[in-house]
Amino acid sequence: MFRTISAAIPADSDYPPRTRRLDLLTRVLEGRLYDGLRYAFGDEKSESGEYIPIRERRPAVRYNLSRIVVSDSVSLLFSEGHFPMVDCPDVATREALATLVKDTRLNATLLEAALMGSVGSVVLWLRLLRNRIYIQALPTLYLTPTYDPEAPDRLLSVREQYKVPGRALAERGYPVLEGDWRTTFWFRRDWDTEAETWYQPWPVSRTPAEPEIDTVRTVTHRLGFVPMVWVRNLPGGDEVDGACTFEVAIDSQIEIDYQLSQAGRGLKYSSDPTLLIKEPAMGGGTLVKGGGNAIVVDKDGDARMLEIGGSAANAVVDYCRALRELALETVGGNRTSADKISAAQSGRAMELMNQSLIWLADKLRISYGEGAMLDLLRMMVAVAQKHPLVDRNGHPVGPLSMTAPLSLKWPHWYAPTASDRQADATTLKTLGEAGHLSRETAVKAIAPDYDIEDIPAELARIAADARATDVASPAPSDGTTPSAPAVGS
Repeated sequence: MFRTISAAIPADSDYPPRTRRLDLLTRVLEGRLYDGLRYAFGDEKSESGEYIPIRERRPAVRYNLSRIVVSDSVSLLFSEGHFPMVDCPDVATREALATLVKDTRLNATLLEAALMGSVGSVVLWLRLLRNRIYIQALPTLYLTPTYDPEAPDRLLSVREQYKVPGRALAERGYPVLEGDWRTTFWFRRDWDTEAETWYQPWPVSRTPAEPEIDTVRTVTHRLGFVPMVWVRNLPGGDEVDGACTFEVAIDSQIEIDYQLSQAGRGLKYSSDPTLLIKEPAMGGGTLVKGGGNAIVVDKDGDARMLEIGGSAANAVVDYCRALRELALETVGGNRTSADKISAAQSGRAMELMNQSLIWLADKLRISYGEGAMLDLLRMMVAVAQKHPLVDRNGHPVGPLSMTAPLSLKWPHWYAPTASDRQADATTLKTLGEAGHLSRETAVKAIAPDYDIEDIPAELARIAADARATDVASPAPSDGTTPSAPAVGS
């Protein structure tokens, strides 16, 4: 069915097949898949009186299962309660990166990127404007990467090229004559290790051998690397795009939409069923259906309502519920039901119930976290070596070390309950007293649960509180020295 509906959407042969595929998947994600169908679901006949097949109608009910799966997995990835902490042995670098993460609103950008990239890939674009860093997520629909053949994970350039009407170019300030506003132009922009190169748009019908460079809009950055991170969504796909998060569930989603639309159509029919009269039936007059109007027929006539049973609608709902379960099982979505949770559950119990969704989010952590986010952080460090960075208030950010290793510390999948915290505290206290765990490692372990952003500062406050307690505590009467607090307690 997905192929049938896709055939109603015009394809542009000037673009590569990859662009067509990403466009269709993006339409599914954004709920625009049926925009290419002309007729509404209630239209049974065309203007010429011909019957309109159901596959040519837009469904009246839209259940965007793909969007639900993507939103759930992305929420477990980069929402406020699941965003990772940046860890680095160099304290100054760690604090500077924490400042940049907040200043650039990186969590919101990564949320948008993971949502946008669920179709296969996305680009994170780093810009330096007035010594401030800005991060933007770009769809890869019209982007083409070029990698270093001797270092396949290093970008050499990224090209953006798509069609745009002349009127849109004129609104952007390009010198397009009013007579060319309906003309279609090619727009091109290239990013490489030295510059962001813009080109003068040219008509699609007159492709030049080499487009003219737009020297006014071209920006030379001389960073020595392409300021972009190309993110492949999931393992699979090819060297450019990863596997789509929801592609295997699209046919089930379409089936649910049409089945529920048909069920709704049946319920509307049940509210006003068709009246069947068998001749000879009655005398003249106007027939008005209703409880207060009698239909008079003779002994050979008959009149009845053509009704449908309510069990048909229930069967459709059960079928759609089964389709939903199968689709969620296939893509790894959240299959739990709030109606089946009778009491508050522990964080571990919630993990077990949503194991499939966690497995999906765990794979996304590799692509967007350990891959894209760390690459972006290293890129910020490299930019800081060439330009003095400032935050939104104009305060300097840094210094940042190029040699210090970076890592991410992820929080629990679900917020721990009071009993979970108590169990963690007991475990850390036991390990600390046994000498198997340092106090710093213990604080790092509980930092996400207690919103501890600056671990060295927290350790300093703990030491200060311990000294204040020792001063306030009276000396034992037997002359012995009070014991020091246990490590990790």
